[in-house]
Amino acid sequence: MRPIIIPTLIGAIYYLLVFWAASPVWAQAPSEARQALEKTVNLVLEELNKPEIKNSATRAQEMDKVEEIMAGLFSFEELSLRTVGPNWKNFNDDQKTRFINEFRRMLRSSYANTFEEYDGEVLNYVGETPQGNQGDRVQIDTTVLSKGKQIPISFRMINKNAWKVYDIVIENISLVQNYRSQFQSLLQKGDIEGLIKSVSQKADEFNQKNKIGQ
Repeated sequence: MRPIIIPTLIGAIYYLLVFWAASPVWAQAPSEARQALEKTVNLVLEELNKPEIKNSATRAQEMDKVEEIMAGLFSFEELSLRTVGPNWKNFNDDQKTRFINEFRRMLRSSYANTFEEYDGEVLNYVGETPQGNQGDRVQIDTTVLSKGKQIPISFRMINKNAWKVYDIVIENISLVQNYRSQFQSLLQKGDIEGLIKSVSQKADEFNQKNKIGQ
């Protein structure tokens, strides 16, 4: 497994939340899904405005707080299920739990330093599109103006008692599909334990690089 594009995507996803607040006021009344996004943004911003987030000595503690907040918006179980795809049924309960935990840890560690990179980008709401016919999925489309370039970013959300993000598409690249393609070689071999180990090792690598060890 060699994540090349995805770490950049993950960083964009999470530091995207920083400049959501810089967006123009949206004219139409926010949907429940969009309200869930905005609520999380406000809570994250409270933490990011603290000087401790940019201090290497206290960043890990502050990132734990941000992670706890973010966990309320993202469905890591749904993200894991959709990333693994049909092979998910071959995981036993223990393997599912360990994969979800390590996948979540890898995502967290890959974006740990990106909050320092905000440079005045502006996010614009484009619209929402229902997904499927059950009324429980929606795609929220936005664009980000960064360095003179408009970058389309879409949040795919599902409602299972609450609206949660299960996929993000940046410039037509799906987080779920991209990771699934990276995992395929191990999944095709039926090497579930190898996949979990690989994801765990990648999380450790990011943690070491970012100096935020668990």
